[in-house]
Amino acid sequence: MNTGAAAELSVYGVPGIPEITPGDDLAGLIGAALDARGLVLEDGDILVVTSKIVSKAEGRIVAAADRESAITAETVRVVASRAYPGGMTRIVENRQGIVQAAAGVDASNTPAGTVLLLPEDPDASAREICASVREASGAQIGVIVSDTLGRAWREGQVDAAVGAAGVLVIDDLRGSTDTFGQTLSVTQAAVGDELASATDLVKGKASGMPVALVRGLGRLVTASLDTPARALVRPPQGDMFRLGTDEAMAEGYAEGQAAGYAAGHLSGYARGAADALAVRRIPTRPSRVRLRRHVR
Repeated sequence: MNTGAAAELSVYGVPGIPEITPGDDLAGLIGAALDARGLVLEDGDILVVTSKIVSKAEGRIVAAADRESAITAETVRVVASRAYPGGMTRIVENRQGIVQAAAGVDASNTPAGTVLLLPEDPDASAREICASVREASGAQIGVIVSDTLGRAWREGQVDAAVGAAGVLVIDDLRGSTDTFGQTLSVTQAAVGDELASATDLVKGKASGMPVALVRGLGRLVTASLDTPARALVRPPQGDMFRLGTDEAMAEGYAEGQAAGYAAGHLSGYARGAADALAVRRIPTRPSRVRLRRHVR
């Protein structure tokens, strides 16, 4: 959609959320905290809820001693791994389809001796909270469940949308025009992630404030609750960075071995390089000299 950017945006932290335990009514607790803050929900408001309190309410808590096995259990696919003194960093695709460190298993903002898993289905969690808050308040609001992610090529972490309901997570601007009248052909703003990051500026990581309210982006809020954050996950066929370097080289070598190239003039790595060039439609064939130089 392209109905113009918000001229003004307000972000409010919502204090007063108590320590969450399994079975707690998050919607009710959020409503009480909003009342105490003097915030009355309006049509078009968006609540951003940190995934940790959702996980706590859903009982997604395991003993810290089981963290590594929990990461393994939550992992669908290893994207990249790197050893460090005392352990191994694993970037993986988890069962929610999200690529992140340690499958989202986190030891922060949880009692000592425990770690938190991500909600089983963050989109379903967002739908449940959104439906309950809409019913209680009478306002057509949206809900985003956020979690902290690292980013390729960039230091630090940002919050991103891992669950959503009643709010668009992608603002598709394709087909609209820019200020010079040129047609936009690829622009899709990841507004779900932008909302999650914006609210982290008022929630913080150590403030004990896991909920924030965004006002001024009502154009993104929809009557339907079916607006999943999973739509932000890039499908495999469009993912140019699906594996880490070491994993990609190992996979290319294994495929080359299986195809019998290692016994001929091309190694598995060379086969992978040749296939990559073919996919990119480069007509020239790489020389062995260039391939050897690349291996070095």
